[in-house]
Amino acid sequence: MFRFSIALCSLVAAALLIFVSDQVSADGVATLRGEAVLNGQNEAPRMMPFINNDIREARNYPEQPPVIPHKTDGYIVDLNSNKCLSCHARSRTGESQAPMVSITHFMDREGQFRASVSPRRYFCNQCHVSQREVKPLVGNDFVDVDTLLLNRAKQQ
Repeated sequence: MFRFSIALCSLVAAALLIFVSDQVSADGVATLRGEAVLNGQNEAPRMMPFINNDIREARNYPEQPPVIPHKTDGYIVDLNSNKCLSCHARSRTGESQAPMVSITHFMDREGQFRASVSPRRYFCNQCHVSQREVKPLVGNDFVDVDTLLLNRAKQQ
């Protein structure tokens, strides 16, 4: 009797899943993969070009890591070398005219400032990314804190 109950529940669950999946696709719910089929070979999306204009993007919140305004293809950032520091190191900014890495990158985990970039902040691409010229995948209604405070002041 117990096995029969389990088999019956499994059959009902499978039928329900098939019904729900048919309803979802019939409703035309979009996914991030678009019209791509799951069980076939789909064409990869076209790679969009990098934004390569060396213009600093505005940050949306105080601790947001700045985005990289240029390509970093071929940059080696590993234990032995860091291509980013060839322009952004304190000693190289006069020559390169690139912004120096933030002072926070010189702080160790005890809060002490070091003479060189801290090992925990050495791998730049953990936080910083190059931007591509793409449309957002999903809608976004993000409002930065300055706009929120301004709207709140207007309401009062």
